[in-house]
Amino acid sequence: MNQTRVFLIFAWLMVAMLLWMEWNKEKAAPPPAPAPATAAAAQLGAGAVPDAVPAAAAPVPADAAVPVPVATAAAAAVESAPAAADAATVTVTSDVLRLVLDGGSVLQADLLQFPQSRQSGSEPVRLFSTAADDFYAAQSGWVSSTAAAPRHVNGFTPVGSERQYALAEGQDAVAVPFVWQGADGVRILRTYTVRRGAYAVEVRDEIVNQGSSPWQGQVYRQLIRTPPQIERGYTRPESFSFNGAAWYDGSYQRRKFDEDYLEDGKVNQQVSSGWVAMLQHHFFTAWIPEGGKPSTISLDQHATGALVREMGAPVQVAPGATAVSSARLYVGPKLVSQIRAQDVPGLERAVDYSQFSILAILGEGLFWVLNMVYGLVGNWGWAIIGLVLIIKALMYPLSAAQYKSFAKMRKFQPRIQQLKERYGDDKQKFQVAMMELYKKEKINPMGGCLPILVQMPVFLALYWVLVESVELRHAPWVGWIQDLTARDPYFILPVINVVVMWFTQKLQPAPGMDPMQQKMMQFMPVAFGVMMAFFPAGLVLYWVTNGALGLLQQWWMMKRHGEPAPKATPAK
Repeated sequence: MNQTRVFLIFAWLMVAMLLWMEWNKEKAAPPPAPAPATAAAAQLGAGAVPDAVPAAAAPVPADAAVPVPVATAAAAAVESAPAAADAATVTVTSDVLRLVLDGGSVLQADLLQFPQSRQSGSEPVRLFSTAADDFYAAQSGWVSSTAAAPRHVNGFTPVGSERQYALAEGQDAVAVPFVWQGADGVRILRTYTVRRGAYAVEVRDEIVNQGSSPWQGQVYRQLIRTPPQIERGYTRPESFSFNGAAWYDGSYQRRKFDEDYLEDGKVNQQVSSGWVAMLQHHFFTAWIPEGGKPSTISLDQHATGALVREMGAPVQVAPGATAVSSARLYVGPKLVSQIRAQDVPGLERAVDYSQFSILAILGEGLFWVLNMVYGLVGNWGWAIIGLVLIIKALMYPLSAAQYKSFAKMRKFQPRIQQLKERYGDDKQKFQVAMMELYKKEKINPMGGCLPILVQMPVFLALYWVLVESVELRHAPWVGWIQDLTARDPYFILPVINVVVMWFTQKLQPAPGMDPMQQKMMQFMPVAFGVMMAFFPAGLVLYWVTNGALGLLQQWWMMKRHGEPAPKATPAK
């Protein structure tokens, strides 16, 4: 390619194409019809919970503590067991969470510090829900091939008469106990512990065998959800974010909600250590079992919705003995600090910057720098501007080479125009002559493109950082920008971006550009500005700041290194 400007067009179009592809990945067909969920919701209204225990227990890893698998018949019996009377529910409230529990399931979860909108008095974001069109629950129970075991449907009952628990002033944690009592002397005491400022709920099962024979069982923990109806559109960043199931089996895996949820088949995989999760824009839930123990991760489609499950290895409890199985249930925002505090491999990928590992790693690095700058300035908008300054400083050597190349090409632009006039429509001879001129004058026509190529992955990674980072949700900058993750309501930043691109275009050389290419270049600032109009305001702020600094730097380099272009003489 012999013209820098044509290459720049290609670079801009590549950015647009990649973003368009990412958007369209989420624009799948609508999720399955929620008719079964409606029926399940009717049961929920009566206090029951849809039964989503596997029809057959997963195979037990060969290195499990107890090598006797749970029989298919036992699991099927649990599946078909009739629901008991309406279970009593308990509400527990901390400074950040309000949960409704029935012992086997978390039926409702409200995030008290995250309102649904910026409007005063807005209800908090609700994750787990019994709503007919948005059923979502975390469920946990036991299956056994040798004796009775409590499943999540009415398996546990509250201990005592207390139905409202709350953190008192100065209290760091509150524990909510439930119990299941078997006829054979086996008792399972389940305790939910909610801590101040934490979104990870500790769920501890203590199995006490007071009978005369050994008891054996497997714990299962699962997340089940009716795929949500998401309003699509350029003005709704949540429609761009990943929505679906995720799990860790030694590497990060995910499957989005759509009609192809099980397109690649059901998952039934034995792992030495893993977790399962449901992801959505800015928030997620995850079962995180105690580490170092084998389990089986499965993915399925239940009548109530999509399901992802973790089933532990068999546990055997001798007469007179006790055993403990524990896990954490994360219910909350994708706060990087809270996720890292869990100290779980791969869980940081729940902040889904991209399914591509390179962009995800780059996104994590950009957010780390952004967060550090925010710690200094206390405003996410100014932090974005600070991030641009840092990136521009790091890329200064490349930018300097770019603008020096532009200045040199601008100097020889009249001579290139002479060559064009000399060879007329013979483009092959014109290109050969122009390349000989570049070689003679030591001009690298591609020297101005490298910084743009380097910035493309940065731009894409930052796009997902700004879309995905809950820290920026409802975060204001100045004046009219009150939410950096939403579009500019008055399109001021996109208009400024068009102006900056137009002036930048005027400074850049256009050797040998034909009239069609000139028309394309005149249209590019407007086309790119329209596309930017629906991006998150924080991303447009980044691009405007980056473009304005680049324009200033280019103007200075042209003034410093450029020479007055010689007047063209008529071609002979």
